[in-house]
Amino acid sequence: MQPAPRIVEITRATSETDIRLRLDLDAGPEAGAGRIATGIGFLDHMLTALARHGMLGLAVEAKGDLHIDFHHTTEDVGIVLGQAVKQALGEKRGIRRYGHAVVPMDEALAEAAIDISGRPFLAWSVTFPRDKVGEMDTELFEEFFRAFAMNSGITLHVIQRAGTNAHHIAEGVFKAVARALRQAVEPDPRAAGVIPSTKGVLEG
Repeated sequence: MQPAPRIVEITRATSETDIRLRLDLDAGPEAGAGRIATGIGFLDHMLTALARHGMLGLAVEAKGDLHIDFHHTTEDVGIVLGQAVKQALGEKRGIRRYGHAVVPMDEALAEAAIDISGRPFLAWSVTFPRDKVGEMDTELFEEFFRAFAMNSGITLHVIQRAGTNAHHIAEGVFKAVARALRQAVEPDPRAAGVIPSTKGVLEG
């Protein structure tokens, strides 16, 4: 019996943003081929890396109030991506639940640990040497991952172990989170159909 596909499509419209997102948790090695267009070039670059290294089928189209700044669009894409992950996982039966990755990016080293716990939390220990990467404020990366963690119900720890180049630090972080997420959502063949919790449920 084939497992049910873990594919979700979400549309979210507010006075600040209009976002359409499609997520396939099991897309495989060809993941990341979908259209990613947020209007923020560096965020598109990071979401493409997230999809490729997380083996996620991800397509995102976002229109936001970029004439103000990039905050609303960045945060709202994190919200919708988190909602999609939560919906795609359902009861979370048979998943590994935990994921961990350490990723080097030239002089930078980023670590991410994930628990698909149903208890959303972000622990962020990342420092950028400058305020922007391209046109994107580096403070928005924390906002993105906080929105993602809160809306997916994931406990997420992100730690910068080394790094002096802001681009490398950001890219290492996204790739580390991607690979940790890939592990955590992966089906565990030894726990097929089982919710990986002594409580029998993964909620807060």
